[in-house]
Amino acid sequence: MDTSLSNFFLSAVFMLMFSVMNSVGFTLTVEPICGPTHPPDAVAIYPDDVHLLRFSLNLEYLLAEFYLYGALGCGLDKVAPELVMGGPPPIGAQEANLDKLVSRIIEEFGYQQVGHIRAIKTTVGGFPRPLVDLSASIFAKIMNNAFGYPLDPPFDPYANSLNFMLAAYVIPYYGINTYVGANPFIKGWKTKRLLAGLLGVAAGQDAVIRKYLYERADYKVYPYDHTVAKFTERISALSNALGMCGIKDEGIRVPPYLGAENRTTSNVLSADYNSLSYARTPREVLRIVYATGSEHVPGGFFPKGENGKIARELLYHYQS
Repeated sequence: MDTSLSNFFLSAVFMLMFSVMNSVGFTLTVEPICGPTHPPDAVAIYPDDVHLLRFSLNLEYLLAEFYLYGALGCGLDKVAPELVMGGPPPIGAQEANLDKLVSRIIEEFGYQQVGHIRAIKTTVGGFPRPLVDLSASIFAKIMNNAFGYPLDPPFDPYANSLNFMLAAYVIPYYGINTYVGANPFIKGWKTKRLLAGLLGVAAGQDAVIRKYLYERADYKVYPYDHTVAKFTERISALSNALGMCGIKDEGIRVPPYLGAENRTTSNVLSADYNSLSYARTPREVLRIVYATGSEHVPGGFFPKGENGKIARELLYHYQS
């Protein structure tokens, strides 16, 4: 009997055996091996891990409100009020005029942010939601600064799906930068696992947004005489200028010397020479999200500054 016929015969016998066993109520139980998930002598959370992960909570709050309001017309106060911890409601957030596809994507992103906030607070504790400004005028100022002159009419992130995805392009990558930058300093097994989970989903969200925009790279963003690709190029250039530490953000099209292996002009994923995600320090991220170029001067999305030990100390030392 050849091998293939023998294997077929054995498979048939086993199938018959399981059929007979099930018919008489006999079940075969096999206990799967599912651990351990960390070395038995490893420390779960180090004290220094706590503040780095809490720092990221500010961006998670910002994104949660932006996505939830954009898709549902309401935010954390209605969806997960137990997570806001008494923090003030966002300024200017509103439901966007989204098509069905983008609405479903952004709704999912919003609920993912809720999970992130819960996971961070459960693992390292948290703080009240900071005051976040998501008004159309904030995004309009960012776009004006990116292009170096006032767009006419002012850019409105809530006007349509394309505008909303361009506005979304402004924020999520800072979360990836923050997590990659924090990674070398996180030591506990529990906090490392949390960081990896947060980074994975943040990178996925950013990839979805960039793919959406890349597919529309040559579209003109009505009513402006600029393509989607030009918008991403100028937004990324502004982020690099505010961050002040080199190129760590790139548009969806780049010159070959910035492409993967210096061979592509497509740039669906923003990454360094070795196609690794860029890292930013908390100081760099604050300079960008404050839109002031200074980690000491609040503004932009956080008119009163971010919360948590790292952000408040930088703000306090400047004010004092």
